[in-house]
Amino acid sequence: MALEDVCNIGVTPGHHKWFCTSPFEDTAASLYMTRYHNFGLQTNCRVPLNFFLPALPDIVSSNHRLSLPYSQAIRSGTVHMPFPLTHGTTTLGFIFQGGVIAAADTRASAGGLVACPAVHKITPIHSHLVVTSSGSGADCMLWERILAREIRLYQLRHRRRLPIHGAAKLLSFMLHPFKGTNVCVALTLCGWDNEAGSIECTKRSEYSSLGSSAGVSMANATATACSASPNKGPKLIYVCSDGARLQGDLFSVGSGSPYAYGILDRGLRWNMSKDEAISLAREAVFRATHRDAYSGNNVDLFHITDQGWQQRQRENLKEEYYQEMERRKIK
Repeated sequence: MALEDVCNIGVTPGHHKWFCTSPFEDTAASLYMTRYHNFGLQTNCRVPLNFFLPALPDIVSSNHRLSLPYSQAIRSGTVHMPFPLTHGTTTLGFIFQGGVIAAADTRASAGGLVACPAVHKITPIHSHLVVTSSGSGADCMLWERILAREIRLYQLRHRRRLPIHGAAKLLSFMLHPFKGTNVCVALTLCGWDNEAGSIECTKRSEYSSLGSSAGVSMANATATACSASPNKGPKLIYVCSDGARLQGDLFSVGSGSPYAYGILDRGLRWNMSKDEAISLAREAVFRATHRDAYSGNNVDLFHITDQGWQQRQRENLKEEYYQEMERRKIK
């Protein structure tokens, strides 16, 4: 369906059922078609946000029409876990003079159970953007894929990449309808924006250069204004599942974040070198995993610059622990 939208292929009769005609569409019909519920809440029906869950027993009969508002119908169909699962993680990101650093542990926990010791909590979205994830593993993976899809579709439609602040705003708008539900997502967008509108600026410069010398001067002024765009440079934006969106120079999210903040607040400086920044991020994750039972195993680290992101080889924090013990013995 996404490819058909980009190629402007007409909607077939079989597709009409999947698009709403109003914000309060025939909820009972949607529930009956998907055998569960349709998270297609939207105000612009040309851009569907629908995604469908596996088949479960019908929560409404085909001849029964819900009278609740659409958002209440979604919440009434929420499936509750048979027992609470505590989420825990340690992710961080900060900006310094050499770019953006993103780091995270690799332990996936479910209450007191270590579900997986080697998950990827930092996901590349495109060449200049990575996302750190905290919360429910399934929810985070789903929304990362939705975000990557929407950014790619934007690039295909407009022939330019969506700015990072625009991607964060889009993600915030998509998550807000799920406020108050069991959706648990906390994503930190870590990336580097090149000048916005470079394609448009180039075209205007070419057209202006066909004119007189005054036109050439106007083209040079336009190019200078575009290169000085305030949207260019490192970006760090936090978005959570209630729709909140915060931009800053330092974020740490997860159950281990208080311990990571203790290291980052003490050692973070703008004029740090690349090696110093990497060492600081590794130490912050290590200290958090040492004190937080829900974080641990390994550390993943990304460095993002104007040339794109670079990933360091995954390191086992057990070795870091033993090295720390040796340093204490020497002292």
